Formats: sequence, structure tokens, C-alpha cells
Amino acid sequence: MAIDDTPAIVAHGLTKQFGKLVAVDHLDLRVRRTEIYGFLGPNGSGKSTTIRMLCGLLDATSGDVEVLGHKLPQEAAAVKRSIGYMTQKFSLYDDLSVSENLDFLAAVHGVTGAKARQRIDEMYQRYHLGDLKNQLAGTMSGGQRQRLALAGAVLHEPELLLLDEPTSAVDPQSRRDFWDALFDLSEAGTTLLVSTHYMDEAERCHTLAILDHGRLVANGSPHELMKNLPGSTVRITCGEPRRMQQALVGEPHVLGVAQIGSDLRVLTDVRDDKGDALLERVRAVDPRAHVEPVAPNLEDVFVASTRKHAQETEKAAA
Repeated sequence: MAIDDTPAIVAHGLTKQFGKLVAVDHLDLRVRRTEIYGFLGPNGSGKSTTIRMLCGLLDATSGDVEVLGHKLPQEAAAVKRSIGYMTQKFSLYDDLSVSENLDFLAAVHGVTGAKARQRIDEMYQRYHLGDLKNQLAGTMSGGQRQRLALAGAVLHEPELLLLDEPTSAVDPQSRRDFWDALFDLSEAGTTLLVSTHYMDEAERCHTLAILDHGRLVANGSPHELMKNLPGSTVRITCGEPRRMQQALVGEPHVLGVAQIGSDLRVLTDVRDDKGDALLERVRAVDPRAHVEPVAPNLEDVFVASTRKHAQETEKAAA
């Protein structure tokens, strides 16, 4: 299914303060229907707080927000009926079986009778829970609990699904399977907003917002963000990578240095044709070092965006 340009979420100046702490700072968002929209950011960047405001669980301190055509907080009840919400922490009942949890959630969402049986049977099949229906949720593996939580979140066929770091406690294969399930939901017409701190997951999103200290510091498709990186990335192969890393950290125009195997990956804030100073510094440390440009990745975008925001914040405070 092609992405519908009609907005599912529109927010202007969305702000949340807890006392003097500004958790979300004048955030502007536009999430299109049926797309997978990602939030990428470190702990404390405002991802969870934003999702809770979009769910109607928290009232914004200021700003305007509309979800599925309903204004918040005025129409929070209508929003809650139309969304699914999956938290990082498993939120179902450990002492109930899989079938009991799904029966309970069906009743909560007003799905009853033959419709409830049909939807629960679909959840058993779609998320491979049929053989586990009599098992207590508290005895399931991380991947199984994740599948149950997703089944519970979509049981009532929500138009919008919000997921707050849903894969933080599962193995790589379970994460891969989980994302296949998300793409199936998107293809069927569900809009998804997913927060994550995994770069490979962020790269799967149709659109990605990078948050830092409650501010939106980058926004666009992963491809656009990497293509428009305001700088360049190089790989350095040398005999003593740790010594080279220590020499480059703190150098002008160097935003980050990371060791990848026996090589160094260096992110700068200059384009390839203006990197002579870096090359001279590398050669001074190791004349035999080999330097070559490499394609940027989302980690580079993340570091560049958050460093730029930090620098702008420091200048404003000076």
C-alpha cells in the first residue's frame, strides 16, 4: 500500500514541562497515514513523553496536537478508541494465560461475541500464539511476550499504533520477525509511530525524527538524512588505531571517532574536498595510514545532528 499523504498526526509547538524540566520543547510533527514514522534519540530525549502525549495519557503544557482528526486533550476519549499502544515494559498480566489476556483486552476494547472470537483466532495465527494459548504470560520468553503484547495492541484494529522501544528486551531474530509484522500492519493500512535507539531499526522507517533534549534536530527519510549529512565520513587504516583515535579526538572539525574492528571511522563537519587539515594530522601521527571516504550511515547523522544541537545550545547560553 502506498503511503497516504493525509496526516494521521499533526503537532505544532508541542511542549511538556515537569516543573523546571522541559522534557519536550516546541516539537513540530507531521505523520502521514500508513507510514512507519520513527523516533530516534538517547534516553531522556523526550521520545516516551511525546508518545504519551499523543496517546492522550499526558496533557501538553503548551502547543496544539491533532491525532486522527481529533484534537487533544479535548477529544482524548475518541483518540484512545482508535489507537493501540505498546510500551517498552511488558504490560499484560503475568498470572493470566495468553487466551485470558486476549479475552480481557477484547472486553476492554468492546470487542465481543463472534467478532471477539474471530479476532482472537486471527491473533493466534498471525503471531504464532496458538500453541501457547494456555500458557501463563509470565512464563513466556521475551520474544513470545513481545508477540503477545503486539497482538493485544492491535486486537481492536486500531488506525494508529504507537510503540515505545518495543524491541529493547528481545534477541535479534525476534526483532527481525517483529519488524516484518510491523510492515504487514503498515501494508494493511495502519499508521505506526515507533521509538527506538537501534540504528538498524531506525533505518527501516519510512520517515525518521531525531530527538535530543526534547528538540527535533533532524527529520526526513533515512536516505534523505544520510544524503544531506552536512559533513563527511572517512575510514582510516593504520598500525595503531587507539593512538590515532586519541590524536584525533578534539581536533577541529572532528565530530566523532569510532573504532570499527582494526579501522577508525571519523565523522567531520567538512566536505571531502576540504579535509586537508585532517589528512595532515593523520599523516603526522602515522605517515603510512590509509584514508578513504566512506558512505555516511544513520549513526553519522545522529552524531552530527546532536552535536550541532549541543553547540547551538551552548552558544545561546553564552
